[in-house]
Amino acid sequence: MKPEHYPSAPAHLWEHFYQISQIPRPSRQEEAVRQYVIDQAEQRHCPWRMDKVGNIVLSVPATPGREERPTVIIQNHLDMVTVKADDKEHDFSLQPLSLQVDGVWLRADRTTLGADNGVGCAAALALLSDEAVEHPPLELLFTVDEETGLGGALNLDPALLRGDLMLNLDTEEWNELYVGCAGGGGWELRRDYPLEPLPAGFEQWCVTLRGLAGGHSGIQIHQQLGNAIKLLGQCLFDLEGVRLCRVESGIAHNVIPREGQVLFCCPAGSEKTLRDRLAQLARNWRDYLPPADAGLELQLETGRCDAVLGADDSRRVLELIAAFPHGAQAYSQEQPADLVDLSINLAQLRLLDGGLYLESSYRFFNEQQSVPLQQAVLALAAAFELAVVPLDGYPGWQPDFDSPLLARAGDLHERLFGQRPAIKAIHAGLECGILKGKKPDTDILSFGPTIRGAHSPTERLRIDTVAPFWQFLGELLAEL
Repeated sequence: MKPEHYPSAPAHLWEHFYQISQIPRPSRQEEAVRQYVIDQAEQRHCPWRMDKVGNIVLSVPATPGREERPTVIIQNHLDMVTVKADDKEHDFSLQPLSLQVDGVWLRADRTTLGADNGVGCAAALALLSDEAVEHPPLELLFTVDEETGLGGALNLDPALLRGDLMLNLDTEEWNELYVGCAGGGGWELRRDYPLEPLPAGFEQWCVTLRGLAGGHSGIQIHQQLGNAIKLLGQCLFDLEGVRLCRVESGIAHNVIPREGQVLFCCPAGSEKTLRDRLAQLARNWRDYLPPADAGLELQLETGRCDAVLGADDSRRVLELIAAFPHGAQAYSQEQPADLVDLSINLAQLRLLDGGLYLESSYRFFNEQQSVPLQQAVLALAAAFELAVVPLDGYPGWQPDFDSPLLARAGDLHERLFGQRPAIKAIHAGLECGILKGKKPDTDILSFGPTIRGAHSPTERLRIDTVAPFWQFLGELLAEL
């Protein structure tokens, strides 16, 4: 059921967004939402095509009199990041989202909202269903598996597309036009450690960290948000006699870890030292972490360990956490100070039954600038005797400030809203770079309404930016 005060205009867009929000759509589970898109096409006798990985394209005829104009591709991805607060029970594979209107914001109940990129999908479908919009021939491209590595775009059959102009609706700051995005890659790192019986005279403890903001590992990496893996490692780094049993933190390569847990044992009589240590660390972190992380909590409880890593191996795992890079590594010297050129996310760490799993991803605008960082990670992996599996990389989208599409869009924005839009590149992996590589002559532009907290349970969509976003999209298509 729609929440009280759910927005009503633009009607088609908001209706599609609500319907999409009721369809579970984790990455690689897009079948149901893809069927919704297909149903919309078939209801309007609109041809559609699908490639072997599940990307679909709807061919929308031009409104009368615009048949000879160039075809415009409208591009979005169907999947969403699935993150919930630790006190929320929710199965993203089965349950719809519970939407809430909170003043000027639309959010979900302690889960990601899926406005990234659901609002763009809704806008594309509104172009299909709202007959008041005048437009040239359109190709509505819906890709899959974007959030886990841009798999849909990487495997897209370019024969699906005929247009040479493309509007991507997957950026998150209204009044900004995007003409570039970061590329990226990553690794999975593994090692098995032998286990030992619990030492005599040791107590078993569990430290739980929660309440960090987390968020998008690209567009929010400059905010210096707390990383739960790094902070948990600090809790035990120089603790005398510690033996690790289990560590769990992080959910995906593109999400800054917001919570986690470590199960360990240490010599009896350590409780006061532990509690004093955790209290001091929490105070220290609150002194320098951003306000978004002010809700952090550290909890110490008794635990249960059946077997543990030895002292040396426990120490090495903690040293690995301390040494592994995380955060912004270089900033742009030409763009605004918050535009990161190079970053890395320590995304996941699992230590279960002696098996260590670590996942990390990095982003760049200039791939050559990332080489020293890549070498540093590989050297670290070698030093700690970790097996390395590279993740699929993806190219960046190099800005084209002379783009004719950008010039027309900038002029239109000024006419409609009385101000020039900011022209930016984004430190995130939009699909534009991949699609540009498959169709090099395509002129691409990206824009969208304002979204905050993407990839976190605080994700929210600013309602009053959706109507001007829709107006701008419609007016731009009318001009093209």
